Amino acid sequence: MASVPAPLVSVAELMSTFRPRWSLCGGWAVDAWLGRQTREHADIDISVFQGDEQALFEHLVGWQLVAHDPNVADNSAEPWDGRPLDLPAHIHARAPDARRHLPDRLDAPVQAGFSLDIQVSERSGGDWIFSREPRIAVPLRRCVRQSGWGLPTLVAEVVLFYKATAYFEMLKRIRRRDERDFLALLPHLTEKQSNWLREAISLVQPGHSWLTQLSL
Repeated sequence: MASVPAPLVSVAELMSTFRPRWSLCGGWAVDAWLGRQTREHADIDISVFQGDEQALFEHLVGWQLVAHDPNVADNSAEPWDGRPLDLPAHIHARAPDARRHLPDRLDAPVQAGFSLDIQVSERSGGDWIFSREPRIAVPLRRCVRQSGWGLPTLVAEVVLFYKATAYFEMLKRIRRRDERDFLALLPHLTEKQSNWLREAISLVQPGHSWLTQLSL
């Protein structure tokens, strides 16, 4: 097994006793599939499913947790009490040791420990539903694989789907780091992965700039 970056070792240890499904996603997932760290990361993204929030809340006892969903303003730093979350939702989390070194606000720099951004995902029966779009449903068994770093990791094409769509509608542009991640992973996608990614993006963002590259 390739050497696992220290921040991910900590996450693996943290989540090893979390019984519901979880997976590495975001920029670190790109690096996991490439087998090397390609850029700096402000935090670590992992995914859990809606309905498992209470289990997560209990698992991260002692952590600073702030949840964002349609009912909470993006700039809120109000502690999350474990309430069920409406989609789209994510949870910022700081380790207890980091809290001793950081101001009590979300935009403080990460100076100690590590920081998590936990994405709350949707499932229906045995399927993972992407972007709350029933036409983009994939069996759970196909969505997550163990990467060379030994962590359950969202498959490459799904990682890129989220990067293509999560911020595009809000920002009307591709974030630089998402473009960089796309270009890094694109040569490693199989034809099947590329076809799925192109079709999935077309359903929610038919004018997306990545569609041309995925059609080559």
